[in-house]
Amino acid sequence: MGFINPSPPPVEPATFVRLPLRERVRILSTHWADDGFGTPRVLHVVYVLKMLGLYFGVGIWIASATSGIAFTDVGSWYDNIVVYQKLAVWLMLLEVIGLGGAFGPLCGHFRPMVGNIRYWIRPGTIRMAPWGRRVPFTGGDERTWFDVALYVGVLASLVYPLAAQAEPVPSQFLPAGTGAQELVPPQYFVPILVLMPLMGLRDKVVFLAARSEQYLPIMLFSALFGTIASTADFVDLVVVFKVVICVVWIGAGVSKLGAHFENVIPPMVSNSPAMPGRWIKRLHYRDAPHDLRPSRVAWFMAHVGGTAVEIIVPVTLLLTTDATVALVGALVMLAFHLFITSTFPLAVPLKWNVFFGFIAIVLWVGFDPGTYNIWSFSEPWLLVPVFALLTFGPILGNLRPDLVSFLPSMRQYAGNWASAVWAMKPGVEERLNELPGVENQIDQLQRMLPTPYERDDADLTLQKTIAWRAMHSQGRGLFSLLYTHLDDIETRTVREGELMCTTILGFNFGDGHLHDARLIAAVQKRLGLEPGDLVVMWVESQPIHRRTQEYQVIDAALGVVERGTWNVADCVAQQPWLPDGPVPVQATWTAEGYVRRRTLGVAPEQLDGSSV
Repeated sequence: MGFINPSPPPVEPATFVRLPLRERVRILSTHWADDGFGTPRVLHVVYVLKMLGLYFGVGIWIASATSGIAFTDVGSWYDNIVVYQKLAVWLMLLEVIGLGGAFGPLCGHFRPMVGNIRYWIRPGTIRMAPWGRRVPFTGGDERTWFDVALYVGVLASLVYPLAAQAEPVPSQFLPAGTGAQELVPPQYFVPILVLMPLMGLRDKVVFLAARSEQYLPIMLFSALFGTIASTADFVDLVVVFKVVICVVWIGAGVSKLGAHFENVIPPMVSNSPAMPGRWIKRLHYRDAPHDLRPSRVAWFMAHVGGTAVEIIVPVTLLLTTDATVALVGALVMLAFHLFITSTFPLAVPLKWNVFFGFIAIVLWVGFDPGTYNIWSFSEPWLLVPVFALLTFGPILGNLRPDLVSFLPSMRQYAGNWASAVWAMKPGVEERLNELPGVENQIDQLQRMLPTPYERDDADLTLQKTIAWRAMHSQGRGLFSLLYTHLDDIETRTVREGELMCTTILGFNFGDGHLHDARLIAAVQKRLGLEPGDLVVMWVESQPIHRRTQEYQVIDAALGVVERGTWNVADCVAQQPWLPDGPVPVQATWTAEGYVRRRTLGVAPEQLDGSSV
């Protein structure tokens, strides 16, 4: 890849778009192994400058302007808990606006590069109520002026604690050896603790985009434990903050158990501009470009460098009282997050990773674990509800992923995602522009600056994401469904569900629950498509105790027409382009009258005969 221009396409775009789908997936997945998304390096520079300048430069400046922290004294950033509070609020505000993880081309926002606020401050755009049929006054899928006012209220409620002047903790309430401390007054967190859940009931997209599962607990415990009337109170507050971050780490580590995560590592490393040569990228594949299954190196990176680190080190940090052990553990987690940041994963959760690495230093180096540890918690029984609250989402989400978003389930970038691919007849993609606030990404790319894309080049660029999906375990199952259900697949436009979601809702972060049958129904309500115009293959995350994933075939005009399962082991054994044909799928329910269309070029014995 170049500094200004993306990496050259592996095939002339005009030729590429006329190739069979399986061949396109093969070409782009093998190309991804060497070049990733092929993003110009100038965009990586933009992301880095934004991360260091907007996220942390401005964030710490805000903390210093509203407290006794000296902006020019880097040492003071690490030993005052108010920095932790202010940064959490600031980063949540940026996420809600759209300047956080879902910003820019690596999340499908090409021009303009900001989604979120442009959609959520506009009446008439689509919203997604999580329990619209059960919670009064939350039904419907259209954003109203009330929703806009509530969203503006959420923004104001985040500015409120940011602008609040921090109050010093009386020195007599600080343990010996602890420097001067300040805290945001507890009452300043109450508005966001009220308004964000209300916003979530009206539109779960805003709630999840805010990374509420990460930041709301910090604000909740700041409100509950932030009144300091004794030394024990301040120790308890810091310890609870340590518990919060450790539960996030351990939950993420547990989610990486299984076969999915080792398939995440190779395409993630291939996308890294920090890798010094293609040979390092190819080490993560068995025999690139011929065999793109993960190698032993990828397995080691996934389950030793990933799973083990995210479980063992946080458990150690949570239990240790030794400053040296804490220092080593904090540095390991800092390095862990910096490595993830260097790969520029799609959806670009850069600032979250740097924030957690930074906070590891704050909590375990800035606050001596000999004093601030769970063994010194003043009321040990209170840790039970704290742990119960923090682990409820991960436990339920791993057992019943259909009930919980992968974000509260703490499965960030674990590869075990609810996912989808869209297959549209000619003209349907263009009709998406009829939706309020929506411009399809082909049109966005053709308006890119400084160099607009040609139509075929834009199409090839978007198809890189379906190849990326095929490199992951669930992608092989989704493409198997395409081949076994649609005999006209070569005439259709196939798009990654995440890109469609971020186009229609303004945000997506890998959570297929945002673009499930309910979103397809909302699109159908507005476009009135004919049966077969838009067919979506959708799959739920794998429960931790099962070996299968449950899928749905959704026709926009007909609703869900088939449900079934596939074995994860069958998916991970295949190449992204499925040269041996579709993986076996087992239909468990078929809508009355629905018949699969036989795929051209696929032998009947490769299909599930019960539904053919």
